Amino acid sequence: WSVRTQNKTYNVIDYGAHGDGKLNDSGAFVSAWKDTCGTQGTPTLLIPQNGVFLLKGIALNGPCNATNVNIKLEGKIVAPSKDEWEKVMTSNLILFSNLNGLSIDGSGGSIEGNGSSWWECISCGRPTILRFKFCNDLTVSNLNITNSPKAHIRINNCENATFSNITIHSPGDSFNTDGIDIFTSKNILIQDSTIHCGDDCIAISGGSSHINATGIACGPGHGISIGSLGRDESYETVEEVYVRNCSFTNTTNGARIKTAPTKALNVSDVTFRGFNGTSATADAITLNCSVPGCFNIVLDDIDIVSSQSGKPVSCSCNNAHGTVTSTNPNCMSLFLLP
Repeated sequence: WSVRTQNKTYNVIDYGAHGDGKLNDSGAFVSAWKDTCGTQGTPTLLIPQNGVFLLKGIALNGPCNATNVNIKLEGKIVAPSKDEWEKVMTSNLILFSNLNGLSIDGSGGSIEGNGSSWWECISCGRPTILRFKFCNDLTVSNLNITNSPKAHIRINNCENATFSNITIHSPGDSFNTDGIDIFTSKNILIQDSTIHCGDDCIAISGGSSHINATGIACGPGHGISIGSLGRDESYETVEEVYVRNCSFTNTTNGARIKTAPTKALNVSDVTFRGFNGTSATADAITLNCSVPGCFNIVLDDIDIVSSQSGKPVSCSCNNAHGTVTSTNPNCMSLFLLP
C-alpha cells in the first residue's frame, strides 16, 4: 500500500474556485477541504492571493486523518448580501467543527462580511462569519474580518485556543456585531488584537474558564464583558478570567459583568486593578448587585476622571462587599466590608 503525500498543499483554485468575487466558490472550498482533511501528516489548504472568493455558507468538519491542518488565507473571502445567502446555511459563513490541531494564518488575506445589508433587520437570524465548535489546540493569527452581519467570531466548546493579531472592524452603530463570543470553552487566549464593533469586543459566556485577553484595543464597542449570565434563572459558571493591558476607546463600558437579576448566581472574587482614563458619564464605576450581594470585590489603583474638564464623577454601589484602595472616584463609603 501507499501513504498519501504528507505536508501537501491543496489550492482551492485547483478545485474549481473562480476567485472573481461573483461566482459561488463554496463547492470548491468544501472539495479542497475534504482532500486536505483526509490526508495524513500536516497538509495545507491554500486560499491564494489576488483572488476574491464568494462563499455562501460552508461547513469544514472533522475529525481529520491529518495530525494537524494548516489554512493559509492569502486572498479575500466575501460573504453574499442578505438576499443571496443559501437558506440552509445562514447561521455561519464558515463553520469549523470537531477538529484538533487546526492552524489558520490570515497573513495577506481578509474576510468581508457584507453586514450592512443585514443590520437594519434586527429580528433577522443573522449569520456569524467564523464559528469554531469542538476545536482543540486551535491557533488563529493575522486575521482581518470586517462588517459581520452579527458576531464576527464565535467559539463554542473549544479547548486550548490562541487568537493573536486579530483585526475586527465594524461600525459602532452596527447592531449586535460582537467581536469575539466565547461559550463553554476553556484555556482561550486572545492577544495583541484590535476590535472595533457595535457590541461587546469580547463576550465570555457560561461554562467558560481560564480565558485570557491581553493587549486588546477595544472601541468602538461595549467593552469586554462576562455574560449575560443567569437568564431564566439558569445556573452558569465563568471562572478564571484575566483581562490585562487592554485599552477602551469610545466604548459604552470598559470591563463589565452582566447578570440577570436573579438569585441563581453568586458573583465573587473579582478584582479591578490598574484602570486609568476618562468617563463620559457621571457614574465612572457601577456595582449593582442583587441581594445578598457580590463578595470579595477588590478595587485598587484606579483613577477615572470626567472626559469633560472640571466635571465630577462618582461611584455607584449596591450590595457590594470587598475592599477599596487607591481608587478615584472614592467608593469606600459605599462598600460593605466582608
